[in-house]
Amino acid sequence: MEGKSGQLAGFSGPRPFRLAPVKVGEEYSVKIESASKRGDSGVARIQGLVVFVANAKVGQQVKIRITKQGSGFAAAEIVAESKD
Repeated sequence: MEGKSGQLAGFSGPRPFRLAPVKVGEEYSVKIESASKRGDSGVARIQGLVVFVANAKVGQQVKIRITKQGSGFAAAEIVAESKD
C-alpha cells in the first residue's frame, strides 16, 4: 500500500542511530516497573532503554550493574537494595 509520497505506508525508513545510555559494568539506581513476560526478571528503564534485572520484583528500588548490552535492551544484576 503506497502513501501520497509514493513510499510504503507505515514505513519511514531506517531508525536513526542512537548510542545506548548504558555500558557494561556501570551501576545505576532504578525502580522496577514491571515483570518480564517470562517472569524471571524485573523491567526497569534508563533513559528509555529497557533493562532486564534478574530476580527483581515489581516496585523494588535497587542498585544494579549492567551485565549485557544488546540492541534496544540491556541486562543487569542487583548489587544492593537502594535505601531511597
